[in-house]
Amino acid sequence: MTAAIRPMVNRDSAYFWEGTLKGELRIQSCNACGVLRHPPGPACPECGALDRGYVVASGLGTVFSYVVHRHPPVPGKELPIVIALIDLDEGVRMIGEVVGDGVAEMVAIGTRLRVDFNRVDDDLAMPIWHVEEGR
Repeated sequence: MTAAIRPMVNRDSAYFWEGTLKGELRIQSCNACGVLRHPPGPACPECGALDRGYVVASGLGTVFSYVVHRHPPVPGKELPIVIALIDLDEGVRMIGEVVGDGVAEMVAIGTRLRVDFNRVDDDLAMPIWHVEEGR
């Protein structure tokens, strides 16, 4: 298996990747007005404040949209790959890979997902998504 493609980590996103290493799915919040946002950024899109924080998400969400990638091959990945746009229960959307046996046939718009974390190495854990049990 080849090495994972590493995300860009900067001061806007470092808190997110620090959280994944701890098994937390973090969402940026505005400390001034409380708005949640993803992807993270330097200023609040609602009030313009630069005072950022984060909340730890429940790790649950619903498939808003998805694609099943069947070709061409992707180094280090087994096909098919399911990539979903997930409506988190907290009200923001996030893109993620949905994994598991037979997942390409199981995922549909509205499918409930839960997050897990794939530890790549000491410095990186990637959020991955599974279909919620009983769904």
